[in-house]
Amino acid sequence: MTRLKGLDLLALGFMTFALFLGAGNIIFPPSAGMAAGQSIWFAAAGFLLTGVGLPLLTVVALARVGGGMDRLTAPLGRGAGTVLAVAVYLAIGPLFATPRTAVVSFEMGVAPFTGNSGIPLFVYTVLFFIATLFLVVNPGQLVDRVGKFITPVLLAALLVLGGAAIFAPAGDIGTTADSYRNGPLLKGFLEGYLTMDTLGALVFGIVIATAIRDRGVSDPALVTRYSMIAGAIAAAGLSLVYLALFYLGATSQGIAGEAQNGVQILTTYVQHTFGTTGSLLLAVVITLACLTTAVGLTTACGEFFSGLLPVSYRTVVIVFTLFSLAVANQGLTQLISVSVPVLVGLYPLAIMLVALSLLDRCWISPGRVFVPVMVVTLIFGVADGLSAAGLTDWVPSFFTALPLAAQSMGWLAPVLVTLFIAVIVDRILGATHTRSSTSAT
Repeated sequence: MTRLKGLDLLALGFMTFALFLGAGNIIFPPSAGMAAGQSIWFAAAGFLLTGVGLPLLTVVALARVGGGMDRLTAPLGRGAGTVLAVAVYLAIGPLFATPRTAVVSFEMGVAPFTGNSGIPLFVYTVLFFIATLFLVVNPGQLVDRVGKFITPVLLAALLVLGGAAIFAPAGDIGTTADSYRNGPLLKGFLEGYLTMDTLGALVFGIVIATAIRDRGVSDPALVTRYSMIAGAIAAAGLSLVYLALFYLGATSQGIAGEAQNGVQILTTYVQHTFGTTGSLLLAVVITLACLTTAVGLTTACGEFFSGLLPVSYRTVVIVFTLFSLAVANQGLTQLISVSVPVLVGLYPLAIMLVALSLLDRCWISPGRVFVPVMVVTLIFGVADGLSAAGLTDWVPSFFTALPLAAQSMGWLAPVLVTLFIAVIVDRILGATHTRSSTSAT
């Protein structure tokens, strides 16, 4: 029986960390930290719950069922489960998230030196996706290529940036913005929700499991165990990065108080602290972070769709890479404007799918719980997605009046009520079935 050694497990954990760490993970914490000010640690705690906790739980849920999203969606039935899986893979893959990795890394790492015109973007995205395709055509070598080579370089750059934020802050912790004065924990929780890493975890689970099996591990129990260890290593790394970036933002009000987003905060800080060298460092961090995320997303889509359709893995990744290249050259603003509403609608489904799967031992008949809860989640998630798209006229007033509707979490209250009712019905029907079987005997 093949077992992984300590260094192999560490490389696997590094690979998982690199897959999760995209540009969005670096952009959101500084802006949240600056707005939180004196309430930084409450806000950071809330952010870690959704930015780290939920993705880790997703990796655990996928590891328990063998690493594939199809196992999680089994209680929904094959048809509904496949539709949900396809929607998640396309959204987090070639339609939105994969092209965004190229565009965001260009905007933050390259555009300051080349300008923001179409030709530099095209040249950069071509090179970016050539590198992505090179890394994904042989998924069995992901641990070696990403975990042992790319991630250490990324970690070194992050250590320099994080160390500077802690030991050479731009100033004192600033004041708390109005949005964080009441309930900074909840506000941080909602900001972490916007990282969309739970959707990423749904597609990365199969990548992690495949990487483990490609190292010669065949025992399902060991695959599950190693997946959890990799997830824990990645969660620890992400937590450290988030905390350092929160602190960077909170102490940068004096030099970047007018910044509108995390990109401007980071750019201002590194220019202030390191000068041109800092801008180059930021370019390295962002480019490597986005590249590893693009590799993970493309690999996951290749594994999923080559199993679903009668096409080879290589064909899928080539087609999806070319498609991502085309989408990326539409520009960041248009890409984000289309992707955010779709992701807001999908994210509640992912959260509830993971939660119900982790609690599977509580259900007598999983289908009786999964189906109604996921249907209600879909309905209210679509309403939140329409609201996020600015189409509030299409949403009945009842939906917008729900608790937390303004934070794109209006789905939470009705879904919890549905879950409560479904559990009661599940217990009643389960107990009735048991008594009937006993009487017949």
